[in-house]
Amino acid sequence: MSEQAVYLHDLVYRQAELRPGAPALWWQGRYTSYRDLSALIEGLACGIAARTKPGARVAVLSWNSNIYQALLYAVPAAGRIIVPLNARLAAPELMHQLHHAGVDLLLAQSALAGPLLARQDLPHGLEILCDEDGWPSLLIQGELPGERIAMTADTPAWLLYTSGSTGRPKGAVLTHSSLLAGLDSGAQGRPVMPDDRFLYPFPLFHVAAHNTLLQHRYGACVMLLPGFDALEVIRCCLELGITTLSAAPTMLGMLLDHPDFDKRVLADLRAIGYGASSMPLSLLERLMAVTEADLSQGYGMTELSGSIAFLGADDHRRARIERPDILQSVGKPVRGVAVRLAGEAGGEVAVGESGEILVKARQCLQAYWQQPEATRAAFSEGWFATGDIGRFDDDGYLFIVDRKKDMIVSGGENIASKEVEEVLRLHPAVRDAAVIGVDDPQWGESLCALIVRHDREEGGPKGADLIAHCRAYLAGYKIPRRYETLDALPLNANGKVDKPLLRRRYNGQAV
Repeated sequence: MSEQAVYLHDLVYRQAELRPGAPALWWQGRYTSYRDLSALIEGLACGIAARTKPGARVAVLSWNSNIYQALLYAVPAAGRIIVPLNARLAAPELMHQLHHAGVDLLLAQSALAGPLLARQDLPHGLEILCDEDGWPSLLIQGELPGERIAMTADTPAWLLYTSGSTGRPKGAVLTHSSLLAGLDSGAQGRPVMPDDRFLYPFPLFHVAAHNTLLQHRYGACVMLLPGFDALEVIRCCLELGITTLSAAPTMLGMLLDHPDFDKRVLADLRAIGYGASSMPLSLLERLMAVTEADLSQGYGMTELSGSIAFLGADDHRRARIERPDILQSVGKPVRGVAVRLAGEAGGEVAVGESGEILVKARQCLQAYWQQPEATRAAFSEGWFATGDIGRFDDDGYLFIVDRKKDMIVSGGENIASKEVEEVLRLHPAVRDAAVIGVDDPQWGESLCALIVRHDREEGGPKGADLIAHCRAYLAGYKIPRRYETLDALPLNANGKVDKPLLRRRYNGQAV
């Protein structure tokens, strides 16, 4: 019956009919059944509809909670658009998004709302409700007003702001239809069993939250954490019967490095999904050595309502036997999604050659909010330009070469930072690395490598040693000449290395 869902809230409502007493959500030691989650969603939707007009934007500024999970359904159920705000943003960044989205109602945790309440430039008419206990004033009894009947599958449901890796964040408009189509793709790459207990450590303001919807589509239970904490993940895996887990590579690295980690932690897991950023091959091999769980890598982005390609469990098994190189790919596009690679002139490139990844699928964003020019630039004859550079091999595996807009241009040469980073990670003293372009009066940009060393007590690899190391793998113009040692690479809310921050820092700009 879940396949017949037209709206996001149908996912929970259908399970409430089929398995009313089954657990839908675990939060801070307590389970919520599908019956109770359905009632919570309906109550929140009624309250939101009573306070706002159809199509209104309702922002949420909060860390993870059971109420936040319900709001991801309840706001769209009321015919409104939810705007999940990144709780790590500074007040000016939040203000930009509140104004840009034209937010009518802000549901905020008091501790996070403080800096906003002190400002004089809040959007006119914005109503703010602060209550970290779940905004109970929204819960009312009764039926939703008739305006909800005007909804269609293409009605906007979520408005998610991108991470801003190439400039000021844009608001990606995701509809009921696009998000449900994303679940069709997710089910192919990460099958869900009704009795699964899925541990979710990402923030709910991230597009990764679509994974919680995928669990509810099949009647599984979402085990929700306030955020990622390696020790808490270890405890949950050992004590709560976790069967599936989703994490970013950085999270998995922290988990494997934790002093309390051993093989028992992952022993009962059926599947582990990873994504959000590229997985260093060395880390993936470490993970494969300590678990027999099915592994699945997803490739997607906010604008795609989830993932459109997967390196699935069978692919990981194949890699162990005959094709270790495919571990560096993101797998193959799923059914229902068309992917092609476009060269500089826009034409399709041959197998083995690199081009920009273009996607045509129902799960693509509807538009960038209030930015028609950006929307037109992103689409060409129905194809969405991802900004990623990739190549296909003869077997149809997709390899990501780099971000198109993250290319470093030095002396007229385009340099893929990912390629240089992978070479640096091969050095025995290098634990992790990020490569950025810094201003150079002669070359336009030169390469700067930010290094995290394995042993913090040691001085770390010297620049001359790393130059010699890179020379064995790279052309001369690709070798960084500047090296800085960090204790850790800064991450944004998506679990990705915050390269905009690093560029500002090492170009002498205000951070």
